[in-house]
Amino acid sequence: MRAYRVAYDGRPYHGFQRQPDVDTVEGRLRSALVRLGVCERGDGLPERYAAAGRTDAGVSARAQTVAFDAPAWLSPSAFNGELPTDVRVWASTDVTDDFHATHDATERTYTYYLYAPTDADRPGRDPVDDGRWADAVAALAGSHDFHNLTSDDTGTERTVAIDWHRDGPFLVVRVRAGGFCRQLVRRLVSLAAAVADGSAPLSKVDRVLSPDTVAGPDGVPPVSAEPLVLSDVCYPDVTFTPDEDAAADAQAVFARRRANAQTAARVAGHVADGLSGGRD
Repeated sequence: MRAYRVAYDGRPYHGFQRQPDVDTVEGRLRSALVRLGVCERGDGLPERYAAAGRTDAGVSARAQTVAFDAPAWLSPSAFNGELPTDVRVWASTDVTDDFHATHDATERTYTYYLYAPTDADRPGRDPVDDGRWADAVAALAGSHDFHNLTSDDTGTERTVAIDWHRDGPFLVVRVRAGGFCRQLVRRLVSLAAAVADGSAPLSKVDRVLSPDTVAGPDGVPPVSAEPLVLSDVCYPDVTFTPDEDAAADAQAVFARRRANAQTAARVAGHVADGLSGGRD
């Protein structure tokens, strides 16, 4: 068996997991494997195939992991030859026949880039206060039953570590756990952000973490999916070896996408500044 690290821009896709009628990352991986002759046409996947986990529509990844019975010649570079440029395999390693990409992961790390300026550049809302943010994060981290922050009915008790730092107008939030229930990271960020900008009191954290069900206007909606990245999936005693050519290609692909996004931001800023009376 062989395991592969996969990076992708999730914004154009309806999540990672295959679905019958929409474009997904896993669907693109499977189509590539069919064209490469690694799996049959139809609905099948390679023998013993498994992925580290699902990501929601719009969520990106740096270290999504898939593993399956792969031929010796299927290097990351060969895999990439049949993939779209926004999905790149960049590292791989041989694993034991009983390896399972989902069940053998001991920790997953997500990173969220929250646009949270400290000035008053948030019409109708107070500036984000880093002190209030820190208090909310401290209250949310640790072992809790997060039943009010997910639509899952079971498996809601988790131990979560949250690290963060400010990078200009962004709060870069790293959330680590053995596993995550649905939308948990996005709702954690949403609740902390509401406390940080003053739209919710710190006491709301205690209400949300209490055994009572919180619903309606007291519920916590998820923040946008696009700033969320699956940054790492940890497997003890498994070391991935980057494919030098594939990793360089992936780095170049995402550098171009970053440049395109920065250009689009400048254009949007030019239009916005002009509408508000600004000058070039």
